[in-house]
Amino acid sequence: MPMRSMLFVPADSDKKLAKSDDVKADVLILDLEDAVAPPRKAIARDMAFEYLKARPRGSRPSKVFVRINPLTMPEAEKDIAVVGAGAPDGIMIPKCAGAADVMRCSGLLDTIEARSGVPAGSIKIAPIAGESARGVLAMESYARERTHIPRLAALTWGVWDLTVDVGASSHKGPDGKFDFTYQLAMSLTLLAAKAAGVEAIDTVYSDYKDERGLLALCKDIRRQGWMGKLAIHPAQVPVIHEGFRPPAEDIVYAERVLAAFKSAADGVATLDGAMIDQPHLKQARYILELRDAQ
Repeated sequence: MPMRSMLFVPADSDKKLAKSDDVKADVLILDLEDAVAPPRKAIARDMAFEYLKARPRGSRPSKVFVRINPLTMPEAEKDIAVVGAGAPDGIMIPKCAGAADVMRCSGLLDTIEARSGVPAGSIKIAPIAGESARGVLAMESYARERTHIPRLAALTWGVWDLTVDVGASSHKGPDGKFDFTYQLAMSLTLLAAKAAGVEAIDTVYSDYKDERGLLALCKDIRRQGWMGKLAIHPAQVPVIHEGFRPPAEDIVYAERVLAAFKSAADGVATLDGAMIDQPHLKQARYILELRDAQ
């Protein structure tokens, strides 16, 4: 199942956690970082664990990831130790500085899984790779170190934290579009995800009331190759899903690609007088998977 929508939920909010079961997001992200004030970090950590234990794998309506605190903070290892025992589907690393951070997190998860009886390697990792200048410049490391980070499931980026990190007063120009620095960070995140063979998830759309703008953006980034988007409000989830729904003409073409390969004798086929090969087949299967997603 593609991760079209990944919705942040503050882990210290009983009300929002209780409502999360009714949200049809592909992934819920229990947030221990930005959404939680420092005095409530330990409370949020325990609440995230209880949420996970009350919803064992196989019974969850959505996958559940947990955004821990940055690995540069002492809270991070505590976060991993506590929530890892609850068998989340994944951990999201904020302010990730490259594959080395993923390796460090993975090593900690190895220990927690073994100690807690969680299947080895089952907790995946989704770094927010483009949230700092250092993180953007380290994008190539995910593909280079791919064999050493088998838990890697997705890459995303964070425009607001990157803006702060570079000392900019804004990340958009007078035309309302991202300045070049942020266009570059976005493109490098997409390319890094594709090179590493994992899902590319776009950053948040902060104006949660602007459904028209969000829908148009999702349609555009789906065309570019993105596979999902972060969300900050439950109302954004159905809009994101609609935006990632492939158009009818793409579905028809994908069905024709699959039909062509059924009658092919080897790894290539012919459609409309042109040769098509395995990348066409892979893309066709992905389009039909999006079509069938609820």
